[in-house]
Amino acid sequence: MNYALSIFSAVLLILIFPRFDLTWLAPVALTPLLIACTRESSWRSRFLQGWAGGFIFWFGVCYWIQFVLEVHGGMGKWGGWGTFVLFAILKGLHMAVFAALAGFVIRRWWAIPACAALWTGLERTHGPFGFAWLDLGNAGIDMPAAMRLAPIMGVYGLSFVFSMTACALALVVLRRPRRELAWLLILPLIYLLPPLATVPATQTALVVQPNVDTETEWTRALLDQTEQQLALLSRTHSVDLVIWPEMPVPLYPSDPAFLRYAGQVAQSSQAYFLFGAIGRTKKGAPLNSALMIDPGGRVLDEYDKIKLVPFGEFVPDVFSWVNRVTKEAGDFQSGSRVVVFPNHVGAFICYESAFPDLVRQFAVDGAEVFVNLSNDGYFGTSAAHEQHLELVRMRAAENARWIVRATNDGITAAVDPSGRVTERLAPFTQLSATMHYGTSTNQTLYTRHGDWFAWSCLVIGILSCLTASSGSSLRSGAR
Repeated sequence: MNYALSIFSAVLLILIFPRFDLTWLAPVALTPLLIACTRESSWRSRFLQGWAGGFIFWFGVCYWIQFVLEVHGGMGKWGGWGTFVLFAILKGLHMAVFAALAGFVIRRWWAIPACAALWTGLERTHGPFGFAWLDLGNAGIDMPAAMRLAPIMGVYGLSFVFSMTACALALVVLRRPRRELAWLLILPLIYLLPPLATVPATQTALVVQPNVDTETEWTRALLDQTEQQLALLSRTHSVDLVIWPEMPVPLYPSDPAFLRYAGQVAQSSQAYFLFGAIGRTKKGAPLNSALMIDPGGRVLDEYDKIKLVPFGEFVPDVFSWVNRVTKEAGDFQSGSRVVVFPNHVGAFICYESAFPDLVRQFAVDGAEVFVNLSNDGYFGTSAAHEQHLELVRMRAAENARWIVRATNDGITAAVDPSGRVTERLAPFTQLSATMHYGTSTNQTLYTRHGDWFAWSCLVIGILSCLTASSGSSLRSGAR
């Protein structure tokens, strides 16, 4: 029964995210798991039950990774499935640790804040331990009241609230004393928080969606033809910015001929030109880069991607046998600095949208609008496209910034500072369109102080577990 409850929570967590979007389940998704934690006295058994749930969750949400490994990574069907299963096993460890520790605090009168802090704090460790994607709080992106927490606590504030309500329901099912639910009285205070920021859209960008096949075998003639198509799609007048996304096209800023071509694109449109390309370190290692060229055709600066994609741009040591998705020779190198271009644009690249603490650094350094350059072509037609957009929307709300999202094949969109999609292009189509955005210099509490809430939750959650477990040991000794 406890294994079934843990797996039921995993299923509920899968259902709250794209492709299902049953977001109303978010406040109760952890309830079955917490009931299982109460029923099971052995922390080792809770660990295994949580591990089973964690495996199912990551397997169900990130199912598209198998497709990426099989089709684009060249691993074949069984190689792709084998590696993906190992990925889900390793990622399941987070829920295993939560279940093992939650069993110590769920029996206490302070179970609700302790369990919520523990879940939220452990969420913050996903990035440092290899792979970050959707947090529980991301399911609240279309909940106006809950979203008021985002500019203060980030996505983790929403995760905390959903964890609280799930724990409260578990206590109700377990017929615990009503006074233990009193912690929920703090939730109405959310309505006293200021509503999300509104910033008028006063500027325009021409966004190009080239829809380039990720498996293209490039020749000089085909590259010239593609550059001509991109130039035609970039013809415009009276815009502030022209944007090309991250693309599977071998565009090298180290090539003087390409730089002249890029300069002509900027000069012909008389706008700033931002585009993705493959940079090089001094030793020749590839970089996933974003370059900005001014209307006069001069390169202003280059941002090199800091957070690289596992399996796509580098292979973690534990998966050293895995083929890589990109055709570049050797692993990509990470960038070392956040760059805000002189026109106050901060551009983060693809998977970096899963790292809220990185994205906020652009606003800290003066970015008044964000641009997300992405190539989601490796996702096929899976729900990963919508999942990725959900991450970007949360980053907009956390920092009260407009985000113009330029992608190779979708979803290309404009997102306002409250996380709402205001304009969106049809996916899997080659086209360009004008999108509107605004700028802001205001910085939210989250922008200024980052993950203060999530790290505090981790400390409080661990201390709560230590307190609860030591108390249990003392009572056992007394008996």
